[in-house]
Amino acid sequence: MAIRMPRIIKMPRIIKKSSTAGDVPKGHFAVYVGEKQKKRFVIPISFLSQPLFQDLLSQAEEEFGFDHPMGGVTIPCSEDVFADLTARLNRI
Repeated sequence: MAIRMPRIIKMPRIIKKSSTAGDVPKGHFAVYVGEKQKKRFVIPISFLSQPLFQDLLSQAEEEFGFDHPMGGVTIPCSEDVFADLTARLNRI
């Protein structure tokens, strides 16, 4: 009888779930992502120059202005959409 292992989806290394402010490496910044429950991710600063990410930041500005409830940049999308976007940015 074969044992069936659960399928694991590997996320790009550029996305890191992060829990504390002290674990943001140089050249990165933290964002909060999610529709209901926000999760914190650490991403490269280089994303700031990418048009796809700039569009996402514009949406965040429209929804939250400059008063982000989590104390950091809050991205108004699902984690899946964010993961897809950052995967695309990683290929650029």
